[in-house]
Amino acid sequence: MNRAATYSADGLRDDVADPATWSVRVCGDRCTTCVFRPGNLVNLEPGRVASMVKKAVADEGHIVCHKTLGTPAPAICAGYAAHPRGRTASLALRLARARVLRIVFVKPDREGGS
Repeated sequence: MNRAATYSADGLRDDVADPATWSVRVCGDRCTTCVFRPGNLVNLEPGRVASMVKKAVADEGHIVCHKTLGTPAPAICAGYAAHPRGRTASLALRLARARVLRIVFVKPDREGGS
């Protein structure tokens, strides 16, 4: 099944799951400009990452890797998947741990990111 992904303005609820294969895409490693790496590698406003985490946790959602945004296969950020609050709050990651969904590890599609 090839369908267009849905995108949200905040990047927290993009379609990272493939219902046809009962799988969820997660980046296998943090990209070189991951927002969870030390420093502000993508020039975000101060507090932006903390705000994104707070919203994703509250919504039982996830943060999509910025290098996969706007692609046909967005994936959960590896940094968020490893985050202590993120990995336990994300419904998609909980379903994968419960073996309802299968994790498919991917590499980000774009070199530069946004």
